[in-house]
Amino acid sequence: MISLEVWGDYAAFNRPEMKTERVTYDVMTPSAARGILDAIFYHPGLRWVVDRITVCSPIRFTNIRRNEVKDVISASKVKTALRRGPGDLCLVTSESIQQRAAMVLKDVRYIIDAHFEMTERAAASDNPGKFQEMMRRRVEKGQFYHAPYLGVREFPAAFAPCSNRPPCPEELRGERDLGWMLLDMDYSDRENIRPIFFRASMKDGVIEVPDPRKEGVAG
Repeated sequence: MISLEVWGDYAAFNRPEMKTERVTYDVMTPSAARGILDAIFYHPGLRWVVDRITVCSPIRFTNIRRNEVKDVISASKVKTALRRGPGDLCLVTSESIQQRAAMVLKDVRYIIDAHFEMTERAAASDNPGKFQEMMRRRVEKGQFYHAPYLGVREFPAAFAPCSNRPPCPEELRGERDLGWMLLDMDYSDRENIRPIFFRASMKDGVIEVPDPRKEGVAG
């Protein structure tokens, strides 16, 4: 079990149903939380499971405009290049830039409570105690494999062990229905990767995260 405090100036946990403009969820999604844990300590022998997310600061939105690359390299071009040799697999960003409006969060702070499960890819020398200690040391030293971020790479996340839980902000007290929220992606069928959603509810700033393998979630 680990309790990790993360914070940053801005965050954007974009709703997948918004195609043109970027609109964030009200709070961090479980998949974004798992991404932060993987950024700090990834190992094929373990899988992070997010148990709950605690919102520690009032929910505040702001609007910004961001430059984005509108084009992508198609899978068919990649397959052709692999078959026939070098192909046109580059993007000229100066020619593909477009500006998009985005509704993002500002001055965010969360506590991620999570645990890990051992996977079939764990080596004989791997064990839960070893992984727990490795994660503890990495968090205390501020180490990571790639810079953790709050939804998008432009918004870096600072992190530290959670040693003292702050009181719930007054405006977050009570229960709030956050609607359907992205829980995670299902990669069990690589030919048909699908999103998994859950009905998110926040009580006194705390969101309990269901297991994506159990009932109560929707694909």
